[in-house]
Amino acid sequence: MSGGLGSPWILGTLHLQQSSPSSSSSTEFTTSPATFKGSCVCRSHFQPPKHLKFVLHDALDSSGFNTTYAREAREGFCSQIKKLSKIERDTSIIINGEVDLGKTALYIAAEDDSLISHSSVPLPVDAFIGRLDDLSTGYCSRYSSSFESSPDNFLECLERYIYVDKGFRKTKSSNHLEHRAVYLHSVLTHRVGSMSMLALIYSEILKMLRIWGLLKFDVEVSSPNDSYGSPRGYLKQKTTESDQQHIVTTESLLLKILRDLKDAFWPFQLDQSKSPFLRAAEAAHCSDRSASVDKSGMELASAKAARHRLERGVWTSVRFGDIRRALSACERLIILDADSLELRDYGVLLYHCGFYNESLQYLKLYQDTEKVKQLPDLLTKMEDEAVEKLIIRLNLILMEDDWTRPSSIASSLYNNTDPW
Repeated sequence: MSGGLGSPWILGTLHLQQSSPSSSSSTEFTTSPATFKGSCVCRSHFQPPKHLKFVLHDALDSSGFNTTYAREAREGFCSQIKKLSKIERDTSIIINGEVDLGKTALYIAAEDDSLISHSSVPLPVDAFIGRLDDLSTGYCSRYSSSFESSPDNFLECLERYIYVDKGFRKTKSSNHLEHRAVYLHSVLTHRVGSMSMLALIYSEILKMLRIWGLLKFDVEVSSPNDSYGSPRGYLKQKTTESDQQHIVTTESLLLKILRDLKDAFWPFQLDQSKSPFLRAAEAAHCSDRSASVDKSGMELASAKAARHRLERGVWTSVRFGDIRRALSACERLIILDADSLELRDYGVLLYHCGFYNESLQYLKLYQDTEKVKQLPDLLTKMEDEAVEKLIIRLNLILMEDDWTRPSSIASSLYNNTDPW
């Protein structure tokens, strides 16, 4: 295990190959759905070697941080994801019966809450499940007559209940998601959420009504791509070909939830014209003059500022991300077998944390999986060039025989306040 100057939030040297007894399997690649035993075998875009492990939980443990609740929440997340067969991934969120999306979203929130709140108790997942169920029973008591009316009238009543009576609304932040808007428990409390959170709440109410035998027709949930609309329901028999791209499936909703989290907490937020990976890669190269000749002063300043925050272990504000929650989102996306790009994004974050050996392994694994793709576009070529430069830099770092993690840099994990 290599060390690095970029990880002052981790204290001392960490050896991932020698996991402590408290380490759970959720920190390893063996929690990937592709490796779960049973009849539900999910599709996988890559087969990662078993010796590669996730870093976050073990790193926090080595810093004296108690990850018990984080690991339990990750296990809860994995217990749901392992039920996700190929068929169920593409199934409408209304009729999916194996994966409890509400509970899955709350396990995600519970893990991240344990990473940043320093609470002595876990997030009460069951209590928020109850609050989610109360929305369904509340609709039944208020609009019971809608079950005997036309489907169009029923959907009109449901949307009035969610968006008017209960006051759920989409966050107005267009450039950067509010942190409370991407966690289900916060949305249930504050009634302001991202598109994915509102779609989840909408679908969970419909799912419960179907389970109770009150919904006698097929409904899909549509989540528009624009920044103005809100998730809506419509009759399946009225679906047109143009509607297909907006239909929310189990997999698309999970991906959207996790990618919203990754984007919200990505530590390199400035210059939204570039992809998150390119912003992180440029920050890694910002000290290299030869790589900076074509960069503006603004770009160099923002890249150096991001690096400076990470090197000092500063808990970043709502505008500058949080590397712990970005790492947790990346790890869960890899567990979901989302896309090989998640290996690359996770690798560049590990570079900034000083886990050079692990970063190199993930970046090389990404390169290996990408070799089967053909005709990359201009953006992909730029990103692949950045990956190659990072790999060259990592090889040079790891060639240094005397490269060790400095023991004089203290962890600042406990010196940060809650950014909620």
